[in-house]
Amino acid sequence: MIGPFEPEVAAGVTGLAAAYAEGSARPDAVLATYMARIERLNPTIHAFIDLDVEGARDAAKTSAHRWASGMALSPLDGCVVGIKANIAVAGLPWTAGIGAYRDRIADRDAACVARLRAAGAIILGTLNMEEGALGAVTDNPWFGRTQNPWREGYTAGGSSGGSGAAVAAGLCATALGTDTMGSVRIPSAYCGVFGIKPRYGAIWEEGVTPLSPSLDHVGVHARSAEDCAVVLAQIATPDPASPDGPLAVLDVTGRATLTEDVRSAFLALVAQAEAQGLLQGSVPLDIDLGRLRRRGLLISEVEGMAEHAAVLDVRPDGFSETFTAMLRWGTAQPPEKLAEARAEIASAKARIEALIGDRVGLLCPTTGGPAFAFGQPIPADQADITCLANMAGLPAVAFPMGLSAHGMPLSAQIIGRDSAAILELAGRLAITLSLSQRERA
Repeated sequence: MIGPFEPEVAAGVTGLAAAYAEGSARPDAVLATYMARIERLNPTIHAFIDLDVEGARDAAKTSAHRWASGMALSPLDGCVVGIKANIAVAGLPWTAGIGAYRDRIADRDAACVARLRAAGAIILGTLNMEEGALGAVTDNPWFGRTQNPWREGYTAGGSSGGSGAAVAAGLCATALGTDTMGSVRIPSAYCGVFGIKPRYGAIWEEGVTPLSPSLDHVGVHARSAEDCAVVLAQIATPDPASPDGPLAVLDVTGRATLTEDVRSAFLALVAQAEAQGLLQGSVPLDIDLGRLRRRGLLISEVEGMAEHAAVLDVRPDGFSETFTAMLRWGTAQPPEKLAEARAEIASAKARIEALIGDRVGLLCPTTGGPAFAFGQPIPADQADITCLANMAGLPAVAFPMGLSAHGMPLSAQIIGRDSAAILELAGRLAITLSLSQRERA
């Protein structure tokens, strides 16, 4: 479905910066390559939903002049970026994947987008997502279904499905998403790319339509750990220094259901980490993941209703029945149930911190299985493992660890305290995936 990447697309964020610096590539020509790929592939993948073509062309020309003059603003200068549709991009619809907001035009950039522009990035457009960021499939009733670039008819994950798919398909060099209980890392896992959710509050969320302000994080999708790090350096505040201790396996046996593909790939990854001297021992997880995920869902529904109630009252036809029912169910629960959920999340945060201890982080699978076909039952436990990092407010990075027997990406994640440290480890451990592998499978 995708075909090989052009050299300027394969270069990614860091490779493009080097090419610009040596004069072997120009931002305006690179943008033209990405635009041609979008014209060819987006009608099928449906990752981008709105484009700022003229604004992107102007930004690319200005960036080309800066590089030619030796005045590049940052390594992101001239980098082509996509933005999840719940993050405001000035002049474009700011929909959050909700029909009622189809005609809401952002009058200014979200803070994180403004920082990207200040670094010279080319903001190309907005990306499809799950309605209201509540879900992990990206089969949006208002804006359509995003296809997994590895196999048409399969989910790209969610809620940042358009972001993960766009990066995997080479429609942009990097993309922003949001992650409430795994919504950056699940699409990254299903689409075979890197996805990092930094520490809670590390990226200012002004101009982001929230689902759950107490759990939401803005995150980054890219095709390498180095690319993620370059983007974070421009938009996130640094983390406190991480302990120097080794990784440990977070043993989810009896807590999460893993397919045989995931189990086998993860065991091979553990062996690789041990051989590199990066890992020492394992710690058993003593948290009921399903229960914790449901507590997070309740909080998300309650806080989501607080965000959307006023518009829902006057534009109920702009919200799907499913999304509306989830929001209303949450707010119908008794106050003591909500208080209990918050207490359990606080307890889980303390427990995860204790499990990390003086280690640099914990290594575990990202999801229990690979992407699944549209029309199949949606696994309720997609976010069981990813939700841990959101409850703790800790950085977590998903990275490729191989392919399933049917040629679909598999992913592991590291949960730690320092985004830079866990990205460096993810880069050392990741199995590089190429869509050409899928086409040969």
